[in-house]
Amino acid sequence: MTATPKPRARDLGLPFPGTPGQFNAITDVPGVEVGFCTLTDPARKMRTGVTAILPRPGTTAQPVWAGQYALNGNGEMTGSHWINDAGYFLGPILITNTHGVGAAHHGATRWMIDHYAEYFRKEHAWAMPVVAETYDGVLNDINALHITPEHALAALNASASGPVAEGSTGGGNGMIAYEFKGGTGTSSRRILIGGQDYTVAAFVQANHGLRPWLTILGRPVGRLMPEGALHTAEMGSIIVILATDAPLSGLSLRQLAKRAAIGIGRGGTPGGNNSGDIFLAFSTANEGPMPQHAPPVLTKQELNIERIDPLYLASVEAIEEAVVNALVAGEAAETVKPPGHVCQALDTKRLCEIFGS
Repeated sequence: MTATPKPRARDLGLPFPGTPGQFNAITDVPGVEVGFCTLTDPARKMRTGVTAILPRPGTTAQPVWAGQYALNGNGEMTGSHWINDAGYFLGPILITNTHGVGAAHHGATRWMIDHYAEYFRKEHAWAMPVVAETYDGVLNDINALHITPEHALAALNASASGPVAEGSTGGGNGMIAYEFKGGTGTSSRRILIGGQDYTVAAFVQANHGLRPWLTILGRPVGRLMPEGALHTAEMGSIIVILATDAPLSGLSLRQLAKRAAIGIGRGGTPGGNNSGDIFLAFSTANEGPMPQHAPPVLTKQELNIERIDPLYLASVEAIEEAVVNALVAGEAAETVKPPGHVCQALDTKRLCEIFGS
């Protein structure tokens, strides 16, 4: 991966609060990797892709402690029922378009069987990867079913640490946010709790909101840039993935995932009826074997929930910035349904003028 060539929101001088990590990305959480498979072919009306997030890239099968929350369920995130019951999942997270969930799930299952080869060969192991989606049918011929299992495998095999390319990358390729070109965005925060440094980071696939709603750091940006609006009603979604190295229980991670509603709300969305606003939080702390191979009584660290507020605030701030990072990375794209229109990129020059930066 390479860093986004366009300036990110902080590079433009927008005064976001908090202290980001080295990459200001989800990859600031130690061990987390991101990969993309981006598919663009105007002749085939194709603008789509697959994004892969690996919480634990190693080949040893280990649980990832997690919590999930849906503000509005008009969308899909596979594996969420088990996460809500067990407080963990195994394997990768993939994000793609609505009609690509099955193909991505098939590819992720193949990858897990191969990647955790000993576990699946010796155990009665089952694969339940997390695959989430948002609708890209305005900029992509979604009914052509462009996504295949091989694209999911390509995204997984491309995963790496370091800077994360934003905007029209991977599953974010065909996405629209606040009627500007949207897509992939990420941000991170470093915090101190009880004398210990932790990182929390957000990754979004932003495909939500109407232009008049858009608010950036309290400024009514959408109302100040009304030109080129595409929709008369909400018709998108947003997936938010929160990662942290803080030791949290499944219950605390579900509480953390709930804060994503506040994070996206800072951008102006009320969570429209047609928007699937689905969130997942995971922790890379407390490494250990799969529960069926663990002792009867588990010993794990857990952050005192009475001290967790700084983590909540940092998550909200990181999500707010991640959405704006997705917007400022956008590049104009032609629509395929209906054809003949253009989804405009956010005018970063005018954005800077609004903030006097």
